[in-house]
Amino acid sequence: MLVALQRLEVPPGQKVRLHEVTWEEFNAILEELGEHRGCRVAYAHGVLEIMSPLAEHEYDREIIGDLVKALLEEQGREFCSLGSTTFTKPPTHGLEPDQCFYIQHEAAIRGKKRIDLASDPPPDLALEVDLTSRTHPATYAALGVPELWRFAQGELHIYVLHGHDYVEVSESPTFPALALRDVLPAHLAESKRAGRSVAMRHFRSWVQSQRHA
Repeated sequence: MLVALQRLEVPPGQKVRLHEVTWEEFNAILEELGEHRGCRVAYAHGVLEIMSPLAEHEYDREIIGDLVKALLEEQGREFCSLGSTTFTKPPTHGLEPDQCFYIQHEAAIRGKKRIDLASDPPPDLALEVDLTSRTHPATYAALGVPELWRFAQGELHIYVLHGHDYVEVSESPTFPALALRDVLPAHLAESKRAGRSVAMRHFRSWVQSQRHA
């Protein structure tokens, strides 16, 4: 399988699925692909998906991630951003989010070089930019991620984990009373019109104004 994988080319914006992949093969593929690569993977019950993101996808995830970081910084909260770290729950699930954050449980993983969900908590918040219908809610649920954001077609959808399923909510429990579903897409759009620095400056001003609202 690894020889075939080396010959596999996934164009930007496209994905391939491999079926009947064992857990051992999945881990061997991760090692073969290496950490410094452009594609992302998701694994569930023997099905492996490999996706190569578009430039637009990467831009959106970077800006939304930066906006979340700015919000946390303005609120004076400790956090750890782990980007597209590979999270696994042997022997059935594995996933690389577009972006993820430890916030409520930041202290629990502070300074750790590797995260093991057998003993460490999952990320408190994960983000998926869904330009290619990639989001895998069942896998996020299996990993125990309590809050999942999905950005698709210019809209931000916020989900919280209830039992084994996600339920869409109107506001983030991590950032209560903030209209992030409207504000984050607006500042992402502004970054494409006026530039990243302008959008970030305006967003920080908005966050500061909410403290006095």
